[in-house]
Amino acid sequence: ALGAWGHPKSVDLTAEDVRNCLTSPPYLPVTVVNTTARLADLRHQMQIKNLSAYIIPETDAHMSEYIGTRDKRRAWMTGFTGSAGTAVVTIGKAGLWTDSRYWTQAERQMDCNWELHKEVDTTSIVIWLLAEVPVGGNVGFDPFLFSIGSWESYDMALINSNIKLVSITPNLVDQAWGSEKPLVLSQPIYALQEAFTGSTWQEKVSDIRSQMQKHPKAPTAILLSALDETAWLFNLRGSDIPYNPFFYSYTLLTNSSISLFVNKSCLNSETLKYLNSDCPGSMCVQVKDYSQVRHNVQAYASGNVKIWIGTSYTTYGLYEVIPKEKRIEDTYSPVMVTKAVKNSKEQALLKASHVRDAVAVIRYLVWLEKNVPKGTVDEFSGAELLNKFRGEEQFSSGPSFETISASGLNAALAHYSPTKEVHRKLSSDEMYLLDSGGQYWDGTTDITRTVHWGTPSAFQKEAYTRVLIGNIDLSRLVFPANTSGRMIEVFARRALWDVGLNYGHGTGHGIGNFLCVHEWPVGFQYGNIPMAKGMFTSIEPGYYQDGEFGIRLEDVVVVVEAKTKYPGSYLTFEVVSLVPYDRNLIDVSLLSPEQIQYLNHYYETIRKKVGPELQQRQLLEEFEWLQQHTEPLSAKAPHTTPLASLLAVFSLAIFSCSV
Repeated sequence: ALGAWGHPKSVDLTAEDVRNCLTSPPYLPVTVVNTTARLADLRHQMQIKNLSAYIIPETDAHMSEYIGTRDKRRAWMTGFTGSAGTAVVTIGKAGLWTDSRYWTQAERQMDCNWELHKEVDTTSIVIWLLAEVPVGGNVGFDPFLFSIGSWESYDMALINSNIKLVSITPNLVDQAWGSEKPLVLSQPIYALQEAFTGSTWQEKVSDIRSQMQKHPKAPTAILLSALDETAWLFNLRGSDIPYNPFFYSYTLLTNSSISLFVNKSCLNSETLKYLNSDCPGSMCVQVKDYSQVRHNVQAYASGNVKIWIGTSYTTYGLYEVIPKEKRIEDTYSPVMVTKAVKNSKEQALLKASHVRDAVAVIRYLVWLEKNVPKGTVDEFSGAELLNKFRGEEQFSSGPSFETISASGLNAALAHYSPTKEVHRKLSSDEMYLLDSGGQYWDGTTDITRTVHWGTPSAFQKEAYTRVLIGNIDLSRLVFPANTSGRMIEVFARRALWDVGLNYGHGTGHGIGNFLCVHEWPVGFQYGNIPMAKGMFTSIEPGYYQDGEFGIRLEDVVVVVEAKTKYPGSYLTFEVVSLVPYDRNLIDVSLLSPEQIQYLNHYYETIRKKVGPELQQRQLLEEFEWLQQHTEPLSAKAPHTTPLASLLAVFSLAIFSCSV
């Protein structure tokens, strides 16, 4: 789980077969998509709307991390299928802006109608627009695909340019796509069984309304735009979005009414009854058509009301129909913040899912030990087998993201995922990085382990051990309540920094109860909310040696109260991922006695929680493997932490407080 906490789609990062638009005729690989007709259709729509340019981001109307096929407008228009990038089309030109992860892929998939801009910031797009759009021209965009922040960035950049930013509905790419666009599938929306929920939806609604009443600005309604907000609030799940059990939806919750905007055909009579949809009371859900949300919000906003929104997930399409004086804005909605703290039942459910998930991962690791030396396993087939093992676990509902199964030098590409066509064989002579997770009715999982079945180099062992130390040091840290994650994430980097190593991605992200594998706003990044008891987050330091190997060790942890010598409000983490680390890669001489003690206690916990599950299911070979890999470690040499290192960490933490 990396970067902006997206697990990107499969990418061939090793291919050299790319387009050459400078030759005559241009050279185009077979992977290129011909977009000439698509661009002509879009430009026809632009001319009807009197537009000089049209901006096409890669997102949906809910700012989702993963989007459905019918929302991949930029991919259809450009041919480029990478998960990050923005396209802009003028009457005479077309450009794509994306980051370095996807440059090769873009050159393999786009035809010569498209310019590739190797930048991602709004400023570079605006500079291009100023050069290409005539004075007095209009730049169009779909307001439902622009976050409030994106709209503000473009609007501010163009405000003194004599170029106008114009909100256009319906979407012009949809108009050009026409009948070829994938249909909205009426996949069932279903209620979770009570056994898999922490509270009833009525209890959740009452709690959110109570927060509304206590708010100093007295909101009369809350508008929910993120798909996981509505799914969590009503304990409903669906299958509209890859890897996430969500359905297209909005919710407008007032003091006296509840409006749920969905595809009505996805709700059967049982689910409608569950929602009390046939009555007019304050605890009855009024089911309305998904497409009517803007009209309904606009009508509600015409009254004497105040609407509370979370700006991170509300699109400009809804924001622009709520008058400024009637908006109450927070970065995250109260539902998003409340959902982040799991109650005792939700914590127990999440922990239970991690026990079964550990069984699947251990089965896979045992199988790899036996089969990798035969030379018959590749990255893709391995990932497929792990998905199969997870699918055999109770309450399984598929993977929680595309598995990162990376051998040798591919593991140095932090965002690499294999494809059926492009992959490497697993080898006993190379390190193997596995970042994977599952969706279960009781929880969502995400775990990374790095292994080596042969003889690792001294540097590989040192790097692995220092990554492990970072994981341990942050996991066992005691810190004051209400501390921001970004203030303490340096503890995951200290052992690497000691010797001049580092990693270029975030240290962790929140995780949901059969919801998002990357659940905001919990984590260690800027913009995350302070840590609180009951939050779940990943801890995942790493190290990547370009062209050689990659290491990442990721565990999911829950924030718990710390037991301190003196009274005070302090927190720490409890690890809920339950798979041993690779003993073959641990240099015990680098570990302090406290780190060894912590590791041995963790292994004892794994034995107690996973061992009986393996025995009960007659997985005796896996049980024996677990016993061997959780044998207590013992110190080989004295260990000291340099004082200068400690001072550096605390100095940086103090600096973080001030920025």
